[in-house]
Amino acid sequence: MQITGTFIDEISHDIPHQNWGKEEWRRDFGHMKAIGIDTVILIRAGYRRFLAYPSAYLQRTYGCYIPPLDLLELFLELAAEHGMDFYFGLYDSGHYWDTGDMQTEIDANRFVTEEVWERYGHHPAFKGWYLSMEISRKTKGAIEAMRALGLHCKALSDGLPTFISPWMDGKKAVLAANPALAKENAVSLREHEQEWNEIFDGIRGAVDAVAFQDGHIDYHELPAFFALNKQLAGQHGLQCWTNAESFDRDMPIKFLPIKFEKLRLKLEAARAAGYDKAITFEFSHFMSPQSAYLQAGHLYNRYREYLDTLPL
Repeated sequence: MQITGTFIDEISHDIPHQNWGKEEWRRDFGHMKAIGIDTVILIRAGYRRFLAYPSAYLQRTYGCYIPPLDLLELFLELAAEHGMDFYFGLYDSGHYWDTGDMQTEIDANRFVTEEVWERYGHHPAFKGWYLSMEISRKTKGAIEAMRALGLHCKALSDGLPTFISPWMDGKKAVLAANPALAKENAVSLREHEQEWNEIFDGIRGAVDAVAFQDGHIDYHELPAFFALNKQLAGQHGLQCWTNAESFDRDMPIKFLPIKFEKLRLKLEAARAAGYDKAITFEFSHFMSPQSAYLQAGHLYNRYREYLDTLPL
């Protein structure tokens, strides 16, 4: 199965910044295009006070910093230049992570999405929205937040598609700041089915695709969980994508490019389950030939060799 989309993690809090400018980003889009990537997703418009674009609303309301470069404008231009679709990822105020209350994210993003659509919606590459609240299982207020924001984005943009990328609450679902690599209370297949059946029912019509993060369960568990995800998504009218994580959750150093064998296992499991699309988190740090991680360029080479083995 071919990776045809990638997140762009320019506003991050647990992965080192690469300090790229326009030329580095232009080269990276070229590397993406060379392996068949046709979709780029800005993972978030901003996180707390740091922004990917100069938002007057967020500067005024949350005291956000003025970014030195309008990355949203740049990414839209580069996406158009390379024939790619661009999805806009919503703002993360950090309030939910501090309090467990999603209402701030709903309130802030009503204004952010309106501001963004007015300023950037004319770009031909602007093809959809990413609801950036990362959730799993019974996250408080998640259904209401995703439904409200999904419907709002669609109403703004004459129905452009929306998608989410939640995580499966497997044994490797531990916080990045936690030194542990695994936990004991992993979700069962039955619990996963019950909980996501409820979530999908609640967001029907507001979300078009789900791209479960694939790194939180063990490799031998992939076939069963992937088959269930595909079944549940189909029952509720959603496309089923995979977010094939190109970083390794099995290493004590968080986070390094993944071993190619592991990435292949995950992609093959998604292919066997009949998934509709594969995206990754994320190309620029973990697969790019110009990444700060030397191993990323080697992963790029191994992945290109893998592509040569796939049927045309």
